[in-house]
Amino acid sequence: MRVVAAMSGGVDSAVAASRALEAGHDVVGVHLALSQSPEAVRAGSRGCCSLEDSADARRVADKLGIPFYVWDFSDRFKADVIDNFVDSYSIGETPNPCLRCNEKIKFEALLDRSIALGFDAVATGHYARLHDGVLRRGIDANKDQSYVLGVLTDEQLAHCMFPVGDTIKPDIREEAAENGFGVASKPDSHDICFIPDGRTQAFLGNKIGLRPGMVQSTGGEKLADHDGVYGFTIGQRKGLGLPREGLDGKPRYVTDIDAATGTVTVGHRRDLRIGGIVADRLKRLDPEVHGREFDCEVQVRAHGGVVPAVARLVDDPEPVTPAGRNKHEDEAPFRLELELAEPLEGVARGQAAVVYRPDEAGDILLGSGTIRATTPWDRN
Repeated sequence: MRVVAAMSGGVDSAVAASRALEAGHDVVGVHLALSQSPEAVRAGSRGCCSLEDSADARRVADKLGIPFYVWDFSDRFKADVIDNFVDSYSIGETPNPCLRCNEKIKFEALLDRSIALGFDAVATGHYARLHDGVLRRGIDANKDQSYVLGVLTDEQLAHCMFPVGDTIKPDIREEAAENGFGVASKPDSHDICFIPDGRTQAFLGNKIGLRPGMVQSTGGEKLADHDGVYGFTIGQRKGLGLPREGLDGKPRYVTDIDAATGTVTVGHRRDLRIGGIVADRLKRLDPEVHGREFDCEVQVRAHGGVVPAVARLVDDPEPVTPAGRNKHEDEAPFRLELELAEPLEGVARGQAAVVYRPDEAGDILLGSGTIRATTPWDRN
């Protein structure tokens, strides 16, 4: 097969490209230029968009003896990832930009261009396993990245390869060192790549501007003013502009965000417990299960806990979410309702609910949805 190896400049994508080549595929290395000002992204930011990362990827490609190209998707990245990130925060959601990047850039823009140029597949360094259309968690539980692949479609997965998903991270580093890759000991990327200094609130403030509102208690008592709901997320404890603890001596957490009124509500930790999730923008969930209940496990953060749940795929008559986000025209008219067997905390609109079926060979990813609403945990 003719394969595009997406080379971020890190160790995982380097070994993925190497393994694709060793498997006998005709491999071309491609680095994605996502920043409109890569010179402004500091070296060593532990992201994936700096000039240093591009140079690291090129050196690995040279070592492998494969062609190497840089494809500029910076305009698309700004529109589909950065602008979406800002817009979501402005309406009180908490988006995952890495998941959005996978959906719109790595497995839409990159894959579409690759297929158009006559390639058969795209290989990435994600820790997940794919066989005969079945997507499973990666072998390394500490590095499993199947969650951020939950937004992919069956058609996209038919053109994907994840060569490192059957290996634990220490062995990947060892293999990279044996191959003479200079990135063998390079730290993993974990920053939001377009906010390399980590100052997310400052970034959002510059983009959105002042949108004053108030912080209130669960009882409706005004506690403080704020400059914009983008400075808060569900479950947040620090940076609330309040004394660290309430009058009862207990910490306070953000329990609700109403972007329409600019109201941020804070309460006790117990107020964060939820027992139900409603999600839209569904991906991969089989319409054949429509109207039926099925058991599953749900994960709401890239490295968060997993809880058992009963799921239902039901008709969705609402064209607009409560937060005001217009649904995409090409989305199925279904929503996913999840009844949790155990409470989850700090779950926010805009996060992804990824649904798995437990399996001895490694949990199978069934699909995902974007969280629209939650319901409180009403059991003891």
